[in-house]
Amino acid sequence: MAVRFEYIEMTRSGRRKKGAIEAETMAEARRRLREAGVHVAEMRESQASAPAAAGSEERRGRIRAQALAAATRQLATLLRAGMALAPALGALVEQLAGQPLGGVMARVRDQVTGGASFASALEEHSQVFSDFYVNMVRAGEAAGDLESILLRLAELLERRVALRNKVRAALAYPAFLAAVGVCAVAFLLSFVIPSVTKLFLEMNRQLPWPTRALIGASDFVRDYFWLIAAAVIVAYGAFRMWTRTEDGGLAWDRFKLRAPLTGDLSLKIAVSRFARTLGVLLGSGVSILDALAIARRLAGNRAIAGAIDAARESVGRGQGLAEPLKASGVFPPMVFHMVAVGESSGSVEGCLLNVAESYESEIEAKTIALMSLIEPVVILVMGAVVGFIVVAILLPVFEINQAIR
Repeated sequence: MAVRFEYIEMTRSGRRKKGAIEAETMAEARRRLREAGVHVAEMRESQASAPAAAGSEERRGRIRAQALAAATRQLATLLRAGMALAPALGALVEQLAGQPLGGVMARVRDQVTGGASFASALEEHSQVFSDFYVNMVRAGEAAGDLESILLRLAELLERRVALRNKVRAALAYPAFLAAVGVCAVAFLLSFVIPSVTKLFLEMNRQLPWPTRALIGASDFVRDYFWLIAAAVIVAYGAFRMWTRTEDGGLAWDRFKLRAPLTGDLSLKIAVSRFARTLGVLLGSGVSILDALAIARRLAGNRAIAGAIDAARESVGRGQGLAEPLKASGVFPPMVFHMVAVGESSGSVEGCLLNVAESYESEIEAKTIALMSLIEPVVILVMGAVVGFIVVAILLPVFEINQAIR
């Protein structure tokens, strides 16, 4: 698909003149202009076409974190083998042919070939490459050690994917049980129970209270099903709107950190993400203020983000990092004590990575323990509901049988 490029040419009289050209890639546009005798001083993609073109591949299919991690590792391997950046990106594009990420990397390759830095080219695709990713690459380019930075990025992305997959795998079976149980109970209450209880009602006998309760619940679900569904949707929509407000979102994020059973797990997930992000950025040469700003955007929790903001302000005034983290009341003691040790020894990034390693191990163990608790609870609840339905149906049958005898 042709893309519009805007350029500035230097005329023979030394004047700068603007122009535009459509081409498949920036390299092709430069070649065509060079063949036409135009001396191009600057070139960039037109802002009118850039958003649609840059986002086309992102919209075509969601780019998975696993695919990004694999591509990052492949690019680092190519660079470590001695390839220059532009040819390495070309080889990666060939490897990713037909994938959504392949189209994005093709555009990145074209921008790099046209003279843009790798970080600035990635920055044009913010839907795929986070601030963390871009700043890591920028630090690697500045230090002249891009392949090591990319390898570190790949390892970090792979860790996140592995942890996410473990959590999803642990949640899959209890979620499946709960979904099947809810659907089964809804089907029984809406279609099966009315047919069975019709016989009992026609006998004009006093029914046991479990049977009367079951009939009432069945009638309510059948008569007001759409009202119940609408109420659930409206309640969910109102909740989502409330959590998107500043005060509502902050209150909800604070509750998630203090919720029974899951609060400690949520806190450790947020803190491990903060520690891992900050440690990797500092180890890659990013300044602490910039690293804190990026870690704040990736925190995923407004309460944690607010504490990071306060810490960043204190660091900007020349203070240490450990004290503001402690004063926030959000971070566990292990975090600010380890940061204090790192500040005194000059290895804050190493201590932060150790904190992340420790918490990630705890997250994995706690997730498995929590899922092992949820599974029997779900089975017990669904068993109790089904058992109540069975008892409510069988009690009148037993009474009818005794009356006949």
